[in-house]
Amino acid sequence: MQRKWQPALILAASCAITGCGYTFGPSTVQGVRTIHVPVVQSQVFRRNIDYLLTEAIQTEIKNRSGYQLADAGIADTILQCKIVDARKNPLSETRFDDVRELQLLLGAEVSWIDRRSGRVLQQRVFPIGQALSQHSSQVSFAPEVGQSLATAQQEAVTRLADQIVDLTEMPW
Repeated sequence: MQRKWQPALILAASCAITGCGYTFGPSTVQGVRTIHVPVVQSQVFRRNIDYLLTEAIQTEIKNRSGYQLADAGIADTILQCKIVDARKNPLSETRFDDVRELQLLLGAEVSWIDRRSGRVLQQRVFPIGQALSQHSSQVSFAPEVGQSLATAQQEAVTRLADQIVDLTEMPW
């Protein structure tokens, strides 16, 4: 009976000693525990989109990262973001040229800076363009069936916040 468990015990002990390369929980950058997210700057004329994106980034950090939000004076790092482009394009029209479906695109510039040393940990531009549209945040909505610009903006900032918080994770 004792011999039956011996191989399994040896295997478990060897895995525990050597490790398997997997980690549990969020993958954080060594030495960084806190992040400050100032209000997002905006170069576009869309009302409150800067506040929506700020709130979405903070929510993503709270929900899925291993970092804590902190005030600017005590945070290890600062995650700065600027909305540089927002477009609303028609996707389809009725035969009377009324817009049936629209697309909302958001582009942003992001910098993640170590406040203690001034070193830039990550920097990324999420541009809008034909070839690079998969890196920006895009949402389509249809006013004809009751969808609104407000719900499309919320979805777009949520998707963009998800991509921005991905920058704070340690690369594989």
